[in-house]
Amino acid sequence: MTNKYRWTLATTGIVGGLIALTALSTLLLRIPIPATTGYFNIGDVFVIFSGLWLGPLAGALVGAIGPSIADAIGFPVYIPATFATKGMEGLVVGLIASMGGQRNIKIKVVAAFCGGVTVVVGYFLFQAFIYPAVGNTIPAFAITDIGAAMVELVPNMVQGLVGALGGLALWRAVSGYDRNK
Repeated sequence: MTNKYRWTLATTGIVGGLIALTALSTLLLRIPIPATTGYFNIGDVFVIFSGLWLGPLAGALVGAIGPSIADAIGFPVYIPATFATKGMEGLVVGLIASMGGQRNIKIKVVAAFCGGVTVVVGYFLFQAFIYPAVGNTIPAFAITDIGAAMVELVPNMVQGLVGALGGLALWRAVSGYDRNK
């Protein structure tokens, strides 16, 4: 870990709080998507924000743990997909965001939108290919197929866009970014 994202006791507390906020925001607004039994939510705002603000490790932890806690309440079959996809989302955002300076808005925007794309691609891969393959052996995972995954592409794109815009707005609020400087 570089000095830019030095981990401290305070960082641990902040990451714990962001994990809780991510779980709560994922739980509080759940819009079901019947084709896949999945749901639209706004938890990605905090995943993307975490990667932008605190870096790849924090982004990965918040992304993997917070939404997985929410899935444990009502949608446990999605925990593996969520853990991998949202953890990768936070990691990707943090890695890309760390390429620029702490206040480089262009890199932060690219990072945020790459995070949104990660969600769309990750869930599509799980729903179209991984879950159907695993479902052949473990029936609990036989909940979706490529057709259902195609139906969920649009809601996932909206979720990724909302997450990117919301994450950028939070990052701007806490980072002291000033476009006039």
